[in-house]
Amino acid sequence: MRVSVLGMGSMGRAMALRLLERGHVVRVWNRTPGKASEVIDAGAVEAPSPAEAARDADAVLMSLADDQAVRDVAARLSDLGSDPGGPVVADMSTVSPDTSRALVGLVPGGRSVAAPVLGGPQAVLSGQATGLLGGERGLVDRLEPVWSDLFTVHRYCGDDPGNALTFKLLNNYLLMAGVAVVAEVVATGQAAGLDEAVLRDLLFQWPTVAPGLHNRLDDILHGDHRGWFATRLGAKDVRLTAEVAESKGLELPIARLIEQRYEEAAEHGWNDSDVTAVVELLRGQRG
Repeated sequence: MRVSVLGMGSMGRAMALRLLERGHVVRVWNRTPGKASEVIDAGAVEAPSPAEAARDADAVLMSLADDQAVRDVAARLSDLGSDPGGPVVADMSTVSPDTSRALVGLVPGGRSVAAPVLGGPQAVLSGQATGLLGGERGLVDRLEPVWSDLFTVHRYCGDDPGNALTFKLLNNYLLMAGVAVVAEVVATGQAAGLDEAVLRDLLFQWPTVAPGLHNRLDDILHGDHRGWFATRLGAKDVRLTAEVAESKGLELPIARLIEQRYEEAAEHGWNDSDVTAVVELLRGQRG
């Protein structure tokens, strides 16, 4: 298919590279120049604007940092026209369910679906990520060749695109909570003088440590936090989860505490570091 990818962060680049590898024709755009060089070298064409990137595409994939960026870029696609056969815009960003629903009114012809991703850039590159799909079923099905090449599993979550985002936020909340708690376990074990090799082995063996945290254990123990999921984005995802709950009359006090921890990490110099940097708040207490 002819696919445009808007946003050349770690996930956007991974999606573009994966689609190129699978034989799709890819055009890309990024707000800040210079981030698409690897993708261009692999065969993509860079466009000067979102509208130009989307021109003549079958699918437009957005991978952007937050709600405001998604709304701003969607508004720049007004030239796509209302023809039902025009490109389908799939937002793969992690945003609020309400933003996902609003895109149906922002994208010409209402041709918008949600497609948040479970898994990091490396999982996308290897085709091992999971896709959560939401929106009008016919529009979702039109992009089946894209889903089949990007994901090892993709799940349709219903015609309300906000539901796909709610599932994604709940998943990310579990991840952020798990990282924050394991960081406290590691910092306590190290402060108590435990043998670090034994601590590491037990963390990988204990059933109480979710398998989804295994790829971050070494970075929590002694890494430099150069991963891809920034602390500020972790705080944002937990905040969005809490806001979903609050909109339904539920208060999530633990979520708000976890959100605060990632915000503190960002404020203490770890803004662009991986969420594992939350452990440094504890190490900082030891002077």
